[in-house]
Amino acid sequence: MAGPLDGIKVIDMSAVISGPMACQVLADQGADVIKIEPLGIGDITRIGGFRVGDISAMFATVNRGKRSVALDLSQEEGVSILKKMVETADVLVQNFRPGAVDRMGVGPDTMLEINPELIYVSISGFGADGPYSDWRVYDPIIQSISGVVSIQQSPEIPIPDLVRTIVCDKTTALTAATAISSALFARASGKSSGQHIEIPMLDAAIYWLWPDVFMGHTLWDDDVVPGALIYQIYRLQQTADGHLVYFSASDKEFAGLTKALEHPEWLEDPRFSSPAKRQESENFEALGGLLHDAFLKFTTDDIMERLRTEEVPAAQVNTVDEVFTDPQVINNEIIVEWEHSDAGLMKMAKPPVRWGTTKPDLTWSTDHVGQSTLEVLDEYGFDQEEISILKKKGIIPET
Repeated sequence: MAGPLDGIKVIDMSAVISGPMACQVLADQGADVIKIEPLGIGDITRIGGFRVGDISAMFATVNRGKRSVALDLSQEEGVSILKKMVETADVLVQNFRPGAVDRMGVGPDTMLEINPELIYVSISGFGADGPYSDWRVYDPIIQSISGVVSIQQSPEIPIPDLVRTIVCDKTTALTAATAISSALFARASGKSSGQHIEIPMLDAAIYWLWPDVFMGHTLWDDDVVPGALIYQIYRLQQTADGHLVYFSASDKEFAGLTKALEHPEWLEDPRFSSPAKRQESENFEALGGLLHDAFLKFTTDDIMERLRTEEVPAAQVNTVDEVFTDPQVINNEIIVEWEHSDAGLMKMAKPPVRWGTTKPDLTWSTDHVGQSTLEVLDEYGFDQEEISILKKKGIIPET
């Protein structure tokens, strides 16, 4: 079945995660995504660990279903090919450092002049200007500046740490995919033609963090009632033989928690009589100590069963390996297995959206560097003589 973005052509000039993952979301929704890569190693994530040849796990996961075209954009002929592709494109995504695309001759002004209907997307670390704009950026740099590193600390070991996944890159990717879809809708409904969209990773990260991380920095009147911050509440709970996670927000859930832990008398304690009282600093700490000691009397399986009986939100702590055997993961058929012609068996998470009438036919494939170059150039009308000249000049791969 045709996906919601069937017929949309996307040129993905980006690399690593933020841009490629944004374009992957568009591909998952039916768009035809052409990935532009430099000759040689291509996207730098191709040379990471867990790979077969130039197909790495990370590259495959955020570039699945795209067609790879290898071009030397340092030469005028390579830029000319890209410009020809832009003539009929709907979207172009790039995440070079600010100013780089203008120096290459493929900046937004140039491309929008060629195709006024183009949605041109620039992803950067900090934006086009400002004191950090020329910094070289990866995910942990944005984690540090946005404040997310400062809150990653256990009360027992108060040392800040990184979130051990590329959270800011992926947040930016989803932000970009949403913005692109909105821009395409605005264009289709006559609200605008093409446009240049800029998405700084720092802006996306702070926007995403704000609802909970910045709870204490949102209301500024003198009569604001304080409370516990989410990052102060979130913590693993130790049991007699392992760990679990639980969360008790309402009075009903707290009552269930006290029953599961065999301490109903806590309900009569005025310090714990309401969510507001339980969040007061001294009461919060006192309750935390009581809960910790109570959980240590139960094994994980035992207390999990008791918590489920009392309808207290709780979950076992799965290892990465255990995710594959978790019964709900299996039930949802989240993990898809497919065979790559060269790299062999692959396992990936399927797109999470369950469509009604516009379910896309997913393409489970990953190109080698430049694998679709000749196919795409043929679609754009290049004949064999022109292709031979481009090969001799090193504009495109020899094979």
